[in-house]
Amino acid sequence: MTATADLPVSSALRRSAELEQRLAAAPGRFRALTGDRPTGALHLGHYFGTLHNRVRLQDLGVDVFVLVADYQVLTDRDVAERLTENVEGMLLDYLAVGIDPARTTVFNHSAVPALNQLMLPFLSLVSVAELGRNPTVKDEIAHSRQAAVSGLMYTYPVHQAADILFCKGDLVPVGQDQLPHLEITRTVARRFNERYGDVFPEPDALLSAAPLLLGTDGTKMSKSRNNSIALGASADETARLIRGATTDADRHITYDPGARPEVSSLVLLAALCTGRDPRAVAEEIGGGGAAALKRTVTDAVNTRMAPIRARRAEYAEDMAYVRSVLRTGNERANAIAEATLDEVRDAMGTPR
Repeated sequence: MTATADLPVSSALRRSAELEQRLAAAPGRFRALTGDRPTGALHLGHYFGTLHNRVRLQDLGVDVFVLVADYQVLTDRDVAERLTENVEGMLLDYLAVGIDPARTTVFNHSAVPALNQLMLPFLSLVSVAELGRNPTVKDEIAHSRQAAVSGLMYTYPVHQAADILFCKGDLVPVGQDQLPHLEITRTVARRFNERYGDVFPEPDALLSAAPLLLGTDGTKMSKSRNNSIALGASADETARLIRGATTDADRHITYDPGARPEVSSLVLLAALCTGRDPRAVAEEIGGGGAAALKRTVTDAVNTRMAPIRARRAEYAEDMAYVRSVLRTGNERANAIAEATLDEVRDAMGTPR
């Protein structure tokens, strides 16, 4: 990466550090938008990468919105398979990790028409060339599961702009790879305000220091690659998956992500689960080899996940309540989206 390419990331990192200070001082002044596509079971990578941070923001007092992005399942799939099952599983995971529906609004795309209607004026504010240059879109196209790329793939960043701006979100927790998407949102907000008058904030990225956890096969942990440990996995299933995880031939365990990515990812997972430094974990295992490493990881994961699994099982006994969480969140999201759409119509001079 060139120095020029590094500049936006450096700027975002500085801005993110400033935001953390402002959050500590006045969390109630912020509204955060985040979410997931219901394409499969949420896993440990999601927990340590995003879910844990959402609960942190909620507990600080930030007004958090969590989107179940059911329409965006279709960005790289021809059909939305097992959608109801995946949505309900995601709701169980949210509740189990500590998302509190009294303080966090959980909603889904397909239930909030006014949000999706914002895409139309927003699309007029960006060019086809700008969307085509988006590096995140390029990467998603390269890994698309569709026979041909749909128009929804190109409009994905604008749909995300509608997700964020419908509730006037001003804080978006993201990884560095999502910065180009957020820049599209900032561009849409800025151009709308310049053309029609001030309606939208320009949201800031809250960059997470999300740890890079590899899947059990040593590649990127992913719902679609069958290489992850689901939050809903049992203790026995977790042990089986960890026993099958890829390591290397060196018996002495060290933490060296550059040279030993698979071993280091397992060490990091144990460290995250126990709140320890990964180097200390590796040193403790030492010459015990892969078997000792995997036992350590299994014990750590199962201990950390035990209360989450227990809460998940408890919520699963009352799916009527779980579904009501989404209905209540959709009601709030609809009211906000309708009010925002009315503001947009007034600003543009279109009839209601």
